[in-house]
Amino acid sequence: MSIDVEWARGEFSRFLELTELYRPADPPGMAVFTTRKSNRGSQADIVASAQVVEQILDRVLPDWRTDVAANSRINRWYQHREAVQRAEAVLTREAEVRERLGDIAPRLNAASLHPWVWSAAQALWQGGHFREAVTAAARRVNRETQAKVGRRDVTETALFQSVFSKDDPKPGQPRLRLMADDGSDTFRSLQRGAAAFAEGCFAGIRNPNSHEDGLPELPEHEALEQLAAFSVLARWVDIATLAT
Repeated sequence: MSIDVEWARGEFSRFLELTELYRPADPPGMAVFTTRKSNRGSQADIVASAQVVEQILDRVLPDWRTDVAANSRINRWYQHREAVQRAEAVLTREAEVRERLGDIAPRLNAASLHPWVWSAAQALWQGGHFREAVTAAARRVNRETQAKVGRRDVTETALFQSVFSKDDPKPGQPRLRLMADDGSDTFRSLQRGAAAFAEGCFAGIRNPNSHEDGLPELPEHEALEQLAAFSVLARWVDIATLAT
């Protein structure tokens, strides 16, 4: 689960504070018999908080809308409150459970990917459109590479084969160097590897995602792996020296 736990818990705490349940006092001289309860916060503040909280719940407890019972006779936000309390327990115990069960592998946070990749993918990703998010990231890396080398005549695989070529630059064909061209095997290996990696990203990830109709949505973890691949490529392009 790739999530900022402290931020999520803060949003949960705020929501629980706003939706705290209480029974209003009876009007003077009257006795009201009802199970319905009110919330401490204003409905406007609660709705604004719920908009964020629901997105967190969708990540932490994907089935909360069906697994957690609603009880609108007591309060409109009853289901949300119970779901938040369950999700809070999940977040609080997750690190401990992973450690106790031996699952202490590092977690990849999408926000830590190269800015070209995550800024292009973020809106689609947060809407659950993982395959489209990967495609958007691939297009952004392609555009940024074209901009860096000043070329619009080639794209994707052909573009990266040209910019990462071991050959000397030519008029209209600048190169991107991951290290100085000292004629060594290391230089040739880096350039060849970068070109091959880029081809794999576009031929093996971007093209199938974009050109096949009716594909099922990518699982989130697979999409994150694909974003990470484009993040590696983006970082290489970003740090490479332009040779003209």
